Amino acid sequence: MAAGAGGEKKKDRTTGLVVARELLDAAGIEKELARIAEEILERHPDPKDLLVVGIRTGGAHLAERLRQMLSRRAGVAVPLGILDITLYRDDVFSGLPRPEVGPTTIPVGLPGRHVVLVDDVLYTGRTIRAALDELMDYGRPKCVRLAVLVDRGNRELPIQADHAGLRVETGRGQHVRVHLKEEGEEERVVLYDKGSGP
Repeated sequence: MAAGAGGEKKKDRTTGLVVARELLDAAGIEKELARIAEEILERHPDPKDLLVVGIRTGGAHLAERLRQMLSRRAGVAVPLGILDITLYRDDVFSGLPRPEVGPTTIPVGLPGRHVVLVDDVLYTGRTIRAALDELMDYGRPKCVRLAVLVDRGNRELPIQADHAGLRVETGRGQHVRVHLKEEGEEERVVLYDKGSGP
């Protein structure tokens, strides 16, 4: 998929970005989410106090899938929360175009809960820091664990994933994008090359 005739790299049809390589296909995404669900249940054999919280937008879709897997495997309804961290970002007033702010939904009280915070890609750690700041404004959970589909390294803050589907070292100029069916796209995770970002 990434290289054409003669080894030149191809542009992605939907994004127009130069594809370095596909990291996961649809089956790979489901396999990694299932593995993460198993790891979470091994760590929390009594899931009645679990709360899955997704970071809008890519993390929200993955959180819903993970919540469904956990609920099926554990035989209990695991609640789902969604965080919109827009106003908690450290670059919100940096002069960039203002993103649309969506609602945050936390359906249960946080005290005593084991929160699984879900995002699609972990990179610098700044998104997770913003999510933790917002989450703590809703209460103090017993613990927070981080689950991501892709950990791409290059941290700027001391934040690590407790559960990662795929760990891949990337260059600072590269871009990892998770394409999901919930967003009307062909399901896959793609690494894009330097100089081809959005």
